[in-house]
Amino acid sequence: MAKERSAFMGPRLRRLRRDLGLTQSAMAGDLGISSSYIALIERNQRPITAELLLRLAHTYRLDIATLASERSDEFSARLASVIRDPMFSDLDLGATEIEDFSNSFPGTAEALLRLYTAYQEGQMALADQGGKETVLADPVADVRRFLAARHNSFPSIDDEAEALAAKIAASGGFTDYLAGRRVKVRRLPSDVMTGSMRRFDQHRGEIVLDERLDKASAAFQLALQVAYLDLSPAIDAALAEARLDGANSARLAQRALANYAAGALMMPYRAFVKAAEARRYDVEALSRQFGASFEQVAHRLTTLQKPGMEGVPFFFIRVDAAGNVSKRLDGAGFPFARHGGSCPLWSLHQAFCTPRQILTQWVELPDGERFFSIVRTVTAGGGAYDAPRVERAIALGCAAKHAHRLIYAQGRDLAAEPPTPIGVSCRLCHRVDCIARAEPPIGRQLLADDYRRTAAPYGLADR
Repeated sequence: MAKERSAFMGPRLRRLRRDLGLTQSAMAGDLGISSSYIALIERNQRPITAELLLRLAHTYRLDIATLASERSDEFSARLASVIRDPMFSDLDLGATEIEDFSNSFPGTAEALLRLYTAYQEGQMALADQGGKETVLADPVADVRRFLAARHNSFPSIDDEAEALAAKIAASGGFTDYLAGRRVKVRRLPSDVMTGSMRRFDQHRGEIVLDERLDKASAAFQLALQVAYLDLSPAIDAALAEARLDGANSARLAQRALANYAAGALMMPYRAFVKAAEARRYDVEALSRQFGASFEQVAHRLTTLQKPGMEGVPFFFIRVDAAGNVSKRLDGAGFPFARHGGSCPLWSLHQAFCTPRQILTQWVELPDGERFFSIVRTVTAGGGAYDAPRVERAIALGCAAKHAHRLIYAQGRDLAAEPPTPIGVSCRLCHRVDCIARAEPPIGRQLLADDYRRTAAPYGLADR
């Protein structure tokens, strides 16, 4: 097999010819063969004989070992590294197939490498430019605008979900309600689920759940499936009001509204807002009362803006340890940075040092607006020793005028407490003395540090 591979050297011969700046006719004349034969060799339709290999080395004064080197193996390795990108993870491409492709279709393989390089450069440019929509459509930002414009409140979905939740409760819960619709619920091992937490088999009339899901997660997945089955008209009606850019935005918005509906089924509006007021928005107590997780309750608290029955308006944000924002909901008018991370002085980023503990913080933005935030880490995944899990931090916050209604502010004179000065992001914060600054603010001139260096990373001139 190795002998056959060494005989077919079309891509290497083409590369050599191009490096020498020769046409096929010129090389054929140098070697005393026809140009058509050169073309056949380069397409791997003819092997290079030992005699022709020696003639190449002699004519162009090349080391025969270099000429017969495994440069194609390096080319295949480059292609293999590209194929390892997560975007190709669902393609079953083996090493042999990649090697055959790079050897048999070197031009196409080179085109793929160039396209991938251009793609990487485009992604880096997009990140550097702050994800401007003029560069690339952003479905996540599109959906965030849709939700923020409505303060993450959809009363029509709440009304439909509340009526359906009463029927589910009368039936004895989600499992019994689904049984009445001739849909069974089963729990199966993760290896059988093949990466799915929930799967609805319409042919067999059953919903299958991963047995590693905890009680709150399993309940949410059942609620989500019921929302898709019975609340689709309400979801579609809310979705019809959106002005979304493209199919991806529409799918993300539909998923967001379905999740909203699932939360409304688990925590019906009237009962939930009444309990929230009675318990002074104690997230842990509410999670016990409604059989939901800390994050599910925090998420639901951002939706309590139904006219005539408003609760405290909250904002919500979820980040990972690297500061990446994976979820953001605004019902409180918090000025989130549209792109990039948040202020490092916010306790949201210190929560990972004290897992599962609630941290409270009184914060003030550069314009003087104050908010009260509640922060805690949450875990996704798990359920078994070897099961992957992800630790994230979530923040739930409200404007200063509502803080007295929260149990977390009980017994505290917030007016007398000095707030932590934070910014929306470094690029939008003009505090000159912040030692945690990562970037200079937009629109400010930097001072030279040839004779004076400030404690802050950047010296800023007066505006």
